[in-house]
Amino acid sequence: MSGLFYLYNHKESKLKKHVLLLLVFFSLAVGNAFSQTVYITKTGKKYHVRTCGYLSRSSIAISLSDAIESGYTPCSVCDPPVKVTGHNSQKQSPIKTESRKLAIAVQCSGKTQSGARCKRMTKSPNGFCWQHGGD
Repeated sequence: MSGLFYLYNHKESKLKKHVLLLLVFFSLAVGNAFSQTVYITKTGKKYHVRTCGYLSRSSIAISLSDAIESGYTPCSVCDPPVKVTGHNSQKQSPIKTESRKLAIAVQCSGKTQSGARCKRMTKSPNGFCWQHGGD
């Protein structure tokens, strides 16, 4: 009977070790995946870390590799990562930034004659409404 008890405990111990090993591996993989996420704004040309002050009005999550391929450059204030590392170097989503900018309406960046910002909304990639030279 004691031999059977030992065999049961031995198998349970091995199972616990395997589960623990899988949990450690999974946590490392997930941590690496999250570290490669950067954030862009609707109209900006820079990518940021999540805590950057420039993300107060707009924040769109994107992978670092997609941000670099789309022509975004790192923010000089928040100093986000500049190299893709680890297992996350493969593309996660093939969404192009230009199509995303066309799909989201933003406030026109133009100025009125009085110097105030234009109130019109635009989907133009240059950020201006029809009156201020948008497409």
